[in-house]
Amino acid sequence: MPSDSPESLPLLVLDATERVPLLPELDGRNGSNRAAGNHALITADNDLDALHAWLARFVDTKTTFDNYRKEAERLLLWAHVELHKPVSSLTHEDLLAYQRFLGDPQPASRWIMRKGRKVARSHPNWRPFAGPLAPSSQRQAILILNAMFSWLVHAGYLAGNPLSLSRQRARKAKPRITRYLEEELWNEVKRTIEQLPKETKREREHYFRLRWLFSLMYVCGLRISEVNGNTMGGFFCRRDKDGQERWWLEVTGKGDKTRIIPATNELMVELARYRREMGLAPFPLPGESTPLLLPIGGKHRVLSRGGLHAIVKQVFERTALRLRQHGEANAFLANRVEQASAHWLRHTAGSHMANQDIDLRHVRDNLGHESISTTSHYLHASDDERHRETEQRHKLRW
Repeated sequence: MPSDSPESLPLLVLDATERVPLLPELDGRNGSNRAAGNHALITADNDLDALHAWLARFVDTKTTFDNYRKEAERLLLWAHVELHKPVSSLTHEDLLAYQRFLGDPQPASRWIMRKGRKVARSHPNWRPFAGPLAPSSQRQAILILNAMFSWLVHAGYLAGNPLSLSRQRARKAKPRITRYLEEELWNEVKRTIEQLPKETKREREHYFRLRWLFSLMYVCGLRISEVNGNTMGGFFCRRDKDGQERWWLEVTGKGDKTRIIPATNELMVELARYRREMGLAPFPLPGESTPLLLPIGGKHRVLSRGGLHAIVKQVFERTALRLRQHGEANAFLANRVEQASAHWLRHTAGSHMANQDIDLRHVRDNLGHESISTTSHYLHASDDERHRETEQRHKLRW
């Protein structure tokens, strides 16, 4: 085993511009988990090249690339130094040991940076960890590595994913995430709204209100309680690091947690249309008390949660009726949308974002599944990237 001296930790940097080769016996060419007899989809014949191939998918997204490289590098170093194994030989038991290691990286002199000392990754005193990882950070690390191993299996480089034998979170969550509208059904719901009459002022107000409500819930993934409990004063505009003005919506949601959600250009167009129809300026002022959704007639009072649920449910029922009128072939779709509730829109938002390959951490932050730290040095840059990715990939397409 290597000694605990600082020099004992090899610098195996996973970077496109700086590469230090592994020891020949640890490069993974003969890893025990290498796929045999399959036609590989990547040219890599060693672990470092395979990990580079995986990371290359994220090179245009700096925050994602940096985080994914960090987790891959930590695992590569740990396997090399502690187990004297290539990544392509790691077993399920090895990965269980690694999960425990993340909560207490020992020996500290080898793995943890000295407090108050931040040095470049090329410095002899650089270490992979600032300290033991919190449980949430441990889970995030394993999620990233699980995605990495799955991709390497799919690419024909590995025979199997050693993390796939761990407790299956997705199976437990399956009953919840099946309650969403597939793309086809979401388009049918939008079609129902688009076909509403628009002749009278009241009809136009009803149409633009529904269009705004469904846009808001789909783009932002809001809960009904968040539509009901927040105001238009939560919209604000700020300039990103590239000098571009971007709109955000600050909401306070479940557990009194506050988060900010990208308000895409499409969403702001819908907001301006709705506000003009209600006799308001196109964009809200900071601190404006106007509810996110107004009653028909323009009274500035908050709709009840029950009232909001009923509005959404009525659209789903109208969609089911319209589908049935077009023949028995649509019976399955009609029955499914008839079962939908307002919360299905939240699951629809999350599912469609994930289907468009938006970084799962961005989906998490958009939906507010975990609180967002405001003290991180990289938080602002991370927010900007989350906005860009949501803007580019999560479209209303009215």
